[in-house]
Amino acid sequence: MGIVDEDVRRVRDQTDIVQIINQHTQLRKVGTRWQGLCPFHDENTPSFSVNYELGVYYCFGCRASGDAITFVREKENLDFAGAVEYLAARANISLRYTDKNENENRGRRKELLDLVGKAVDFYHDCLLNRPEARPARDYLKLRGYNSEIAKRFSLGWAPAEWDELSKHLKVSADDLKDAGLGGLNRYGKPYDFFRDRVMFPIFNEKGEPIGFGGRQLPDGEGPKYKNTSDAAKIYSKSQVLYGLNWAKTEAGRLSEIVVCEGYTDVIGAHLAGVERAVATCGTALTEDHAQKLKRFAPRVVLAFDADNAGQNAAERVYGWEEKFGLQFAIANLPDGLDPGELSREDPAALRQSIEEAKPFLQFLIDRELKRGDLSSPERQARTAEEAARLVLEHPNPMVRDAYVMKIADACHVDPEELRRRMQNLAPRAHVKQRSNSETIEREEIFEIEIAGAERQALEILLHRREEIVDYLMPALFLTGVAREAYEAVEEVEGDFHAAREASEESVASVLVEIVASESPEEDSLGVISRLLALAAERKAAELSAVARSEDNFDSDLVNDIQYLRGQAAGLREVPEDIEALKPLFEWFRSATT
Repeated sequence: MGIVDEDVRRVRDQTDIVQIINQHTQLRKVGTRWQGLCPFHDENTPSFSVNYELGVYYCFGCRASGDAITFVREKENLDFAGAVEYLAARANISLRYTDKNENENRGRRKELLDLVGKAVDFYHDCLLNRPEARPARDYLKLRGYNSEIAKRFSLGWAPAEWDELSKHLKVSADDLKDAGLGGLNRYGKPYDFFRDRVMFPIFNEKGEPIGFGGRQLPDGEGPKYKNTSDAAKIYSKSQVLYGLNWAKTEAGRLSEIVVCEGYTDVIGAHLAGVERAVATCGTALTEDHAQKLKRFAPRVVLAFDADNAGQNAAERVYGWEEKFGLQFAIANLPDGLDPGELSREDPAALRQSIEEAKPFLQFLIDRELKRGDLSSPERQARTAEEAARLVLEHPNPMVRDAYVMKIADACHVDPEELRRRMQNLAPRAHVKQRSNSETIEREEIFEIEIAGAERQALEILLHRREEIVDYLMPALFLTGVAREAYEAVEEVEGDFHAAREASEESVASVLVEIVASESPEEDSLGVISRLLALAAERKAAELSAVARSEDNFDSDLVNDIQYLRGQAAGLREVPEDIEALKPLFEWFRSATT
């Protein structure tokens, strides 16, 4: 399924992005850019910038970025095709589809959504009005849910008979199956998928009904919960988050979303005033869930038992933090209570536990330290090692080192000794140790310098391409994202949109951020000079390491090291013209061919 690429480009080119964004926040022109308060997070000082000519936006506060299609997807909660169709209708552009059956497919989806919507109404009416639904009503009352709550969350009850819903809907078996509502039994008779269960309708983020979770009554038969099958055409449990249609407003306002385990946890949280709560539907949190959560809030609080929140899942959580820019935290709930139960017993305690949620790794470490025994030096060392194993799972060395210091302080052990011990707790490649704090500081500053010079080079490349394009090459970009951004731009000879569309999300975000900023004032000769000096210094260090590790005293290698160090030292002052840099350019070109 898709829209013809040429039509997508026409829609993007003919859309006034400032006009679209002005429906959600007031922009004003400052210099060559349009600026205003970010429509994706609360702020008092404008950090949202729009490049009208290229049709892209970037927020320097929350890092939201994209084009008009992205903006409509986020604010109107549409998929890609829906956003393009929305903008095409505004611009009076007729769209062509790669799939000739696309119109039929979209029509079919609407039919199935309508069927599920009718089922929601049917089950809801049964709960409120049928005498035989009394056990279901009594169960809900025990949970603290009255009729107003049932109406607010569209709760229902599925009759115990085999085909009550099927008779009510009067549709084909294929319709029942595709909507996830039923099918045909072995005798060729229609049957309902849900029977004699309390029904929790599941809506997507747009508020469209797409499925159900059915809760067994206390004396019922079968599994405690039964969810719409993934065989349904409009439902996928790995992507669905129950309650997102209600939670998205508060999540966007507070830049935080709370993930619970079950339907009643979500309802309890909402009733306790935590209206940003959602839940997975009968499955563990998946990467698709994480990607969807990113659209609504940068911080994710896991509000269930820590073992269920992340037992053996730390690697996935840290991966999602890095890939999607999310921050995961865990709410410290009282032992033995889930959010639904706590909301009934002490709503204030539920709110407090979520407000005081700790970063994912900090929570796990604190729990390990609490379990540990610090009554003797031997036990202090053992507790420190067990906590350190958790630290080793985190991919960021600066984060790891910060927690090592905390563990060492809590367990009264020497941090340097703990760092050395950690080398034996995991593969050396997983924990990159440095010899002392002075080395850490020097290398981190060096990395920041490189990032600064590379960014300035990319800024000039995207804003004033002709000044710098002939003097750049991949070898001068030493950090991965910067090199990928440069190569993406050069692959398409400076076509920004083509580079953005062909890049990974992290690279595309860098490109959008740069073009959404004002054109830099830096002198291109100075930037090129700094970039070359840093590249020469790093290359000399690499060659020196080769010489030491291999006892390699090759005269050519020694000459190269001396030449690069001399060039780097000479470039502490910006040369008068580009001619002075050409020998070093030629060295790098020959070294990489």
